[in-house]
Amino acid sequence: MRQPSGVFNQNYDQDNALFRTGLQKVLLAAGILFGLCIPLIADTFWLSIIITTICTIIATFGIQILTGYCGQFTAGHSGFVAVGSYTSAILTFKLGLSFWIALPLAVGIAGLIGLIVGLTSIRLKGFYLIISTLAAQVIIMYVIIHWTALTGGSYGLTAPAPTIGDFAFSSSFSYYYIVFAFLLLATYLTRNLVRTNVGRAFIAIRDNDLAAKVMGVNVTGNKLLAFFIGCALAGLGGALMAHARGVITTDTYTLTDSFFYLGYIIIGGIGTVTGAYFGVLFMVILTQGISLMLTALSSVYASATSMLGPVLLIVMGGILALFLIFEPRGIAHRWVLFKAYYRLWPFAN
Repeated sequence: MRQPSGVFNQNYDQDNALFRTGLQKVLLAAGILFGLCIPLIADTFWLSIIITTICTIIATFGIQILTGYCGQFTAGHSGFVAVGSYTSAILTFKLGLSFWIALPLAVGIAGLIGLIVGLTSIRLKGFYLIISTLAAQVIIMYVIIHWTALTGGSYGLTAPAPTIGDFAFSSSFSYYYIVFAFLLLATYLTRNLVRTNVGRAFIAIRDNDLAAKVMGVNVTGNKLLAFFIGCALAGLGGALMAHARGVITTDTYTLTDSFFYLGYIIIGGIGTVTGAYFGVLFMVILTQGISLMLTALSSVYASATSMLGPVLLIVMGGILALFLIFEPRGIAHRWVLFKAYYRLWPFAN
């Protein structure tokens, strides 16, 4: 509330509230309204980029819960995104199920496979856990590539557009509203999860699993739950992404993409819901900026546009190093400092 010394919280209920001030509610409503108006002002090219960005944010929520909140580092997140994509595509294209039935099934199957991976690596920590999840990524992609009768292998698979009755969400304009609705739902559920006893148990395990066990936290059960929820969100993002693209191939779910997901939460801020937004948006803006720069250089150097992948990897590595050195808590930490400054203004200094 507004006090002579600024805006601050006076009890735990205010501290845990989703909206602390009326201004936050107004800004949220304005943000949702702006999101609903995006298809009216963006062309097809930018709308497709925005849809992919939203799907990536949803998948990043999964690694944020698993790694950022529960401390279970993974190098195979892209594999679980692939599980969601291929499961939804197989159920809709090959079995003829409705998108609205295939989507929750894809989310559940991705979560179950994540649970199996969690069972095999529940006693592992640090480097050994990373290697275990890396193995899961390799196994998942090996199965997808070689089970050609089911997945289409390296040739890819078609993911048909969702339908309601005779209406098909085949355009970017109409499909945007589906992914935007799921973004709001995933954000709400993730934000509320970390406010519950389960979320606090995740944080306790991340900080010190031995101390958490002494305090009565079911470490094994909560780790497995984190694997399930994190991989289920990855599956949700992957399934939505598959139907946005229409055709999916294994080139989209590489080991490099798994490290990019880790990079998103490092840049955005580990252990924060807003960190998923900041990290993904930062990299999307950076990628498009580099792409436009290389396109401009192509008039002088014809092969400039083909260098996007290598240049992006080099830039990503450099940015990660800079963030780890100068801002290890990510962009979200700067956002928290800004809000604190605003609440205490004019006494912030």
